[in-house]
Amino acid sequence: MATPDFIKEVRATAGNALLLLPGVTAVVFDEEERVLLVKRRDDGRWTLVGGIPEPGEQPAATAVRETLEETAVECEAQRVVLVEAEPEPVVYPNGDRCQYMNITFRCRATGGRARVNDDESSDVDWFTADALPPLSDHDLFRIKQARADEPTWFAAPSAP
Repeated sequence: MATPDFIKEVRATAGNALLLLPGVTAVVFDEEERVLLVKRRDDGRWTLVGGIPEPGEQPAATAVRETLEETAVECEAQRVVLVEAEPEPVVYPNGDRCQYMNITFRCRATGGRARVNDDESSDVDWFTADALPPLSDHDLFRIKQARADEPTWFAAPSAP
């Protein structure tokens, strides 16, 4: 994911220090219930669409914007699937460390045609549940939750 300018400004003074950042993931389904995935240009992994909200941007708007920017697919956010602090910090090749507080949305495609639409991805495609490419356990869990008709998932608070 491209680093937003406001994060670059923070990094100018914080260096590689661990930052807690908001993150949004879009689990986008088409009319056939296929899921939209992007293949990351930096490491070649298939993943769900996601990104960081701009200052003042609502999370659902981020899901819609990121989907359009990365895949040229128009969508609408239908519901919050899960809210979680991602379990491990991400360490980027330049040494920057971030841990994301993620909100994942189930989204429905409303238009456009899936294609690579920015420099972050090398491929974009729709996949059926029985023909997914290799994905992280985390992304598989997000897809499972998005397919389920259940309340928003969150980790239960641990006992004191």
